[in-house]
Amino acid sequence: MNTVILLALTGLGLAALYFLVASGLSLVFGLADVLNFAHGLFLGVGAYATWWAAGNLPGAGSDGFGFVVAVAFGVLAGALVAVLVELVLIRPLYSRTIEQVLVTVGLSLAGVALLQATWGADARPFPRPEWTRQVTSILGANVPNGGLLLIVAAVLVLGALLAFLRWTRYGLVIRAGVENREMVTALGIDVRKAFTLVFAIGGAAAALAGALGSVYFGTVSPGQGGSLLIFAFIVVVIGGMGSVVGSAYAAVAVGLLQQFVNYYGESGLGDICVVGLLAVVLLLRPQGFAGKVATA
Repeated sequence: MNTVILLALTGLGLAALYFLVASGLSLVFGLADVLNFAHGLFLGVGAYATWWAAGNLPGAGSDGFGFVVAVAFGVLAGALVAVLVELVLIRPLYSRTIEQVLVTVGLSLAGVALLQATWGADARPFPRPEWTRQVTSILGANVPNGGLLLIVAAVLVLGALLAFLRWTRYGLVIRAGVENREMVTALGIDVRKAFTLVFAIGGAAAALAGALGSVYFGTVSPGQGGSLLIFAFIVVVIGGMGSVVGSAYAAVAVGLLQQFVNYYGESGLGDICVVGLLAVVLLLRPQGFAGKVATA
């Protein structure tokens, strides 16, 4: 029984990491209709910015309030890079899908190369708070605190996103833009500002995933954003393009399935089962678990 509880909670921790990456990706596609393959770059920027800030930024550190400052710096860096990417590279290419894919794929590869050139290709130990290295006993299972931190962060981000989408002016614009972008534009609302805001939110969420994911794994490396992006795309498709709640449901399903199958089956079988789940969903329910943001 202890093993089941441990697998369930660590699976939820993995699901929380996938959700943090997928939530911004889903919003960007739902509103701007952009398949952003450079989203993993925002994760890498957030992770390395947090790693750098913990050792160099005044007031930041690897424990206590200093760690919060370091993570905040990483999240801000990820959001700023996302805004820059949207303004310079994506905005001239709206409604040009092929060019978007080529540019974002190229940017993703260039971003990994830049991180490698700056800090090397090898994984580096991540400065994480001492309490995240410890475990908490829950119903007899010793659960790593790093996974619990991810779960708490994902719940807070989900609540903040839903509150923003439902109770703020820009949130209403984003939901309406997902449903009918042309009508919103015809009403005189500048949807481009909403596009930029969504990219900033997506970049911030991905950067937070990079920082907390590095705490969870204990290291930071240039390629970790690309590997997590694959599962994030799977989560977005299974959950339903543009649905934040759907991404949360899908992330839980993917995280738990992967964790349990990898433990009880052969190594790597969980990844295959996740791809199988994606295939079943596409065949039986192509729209995913949930609708768009406006109906989530």
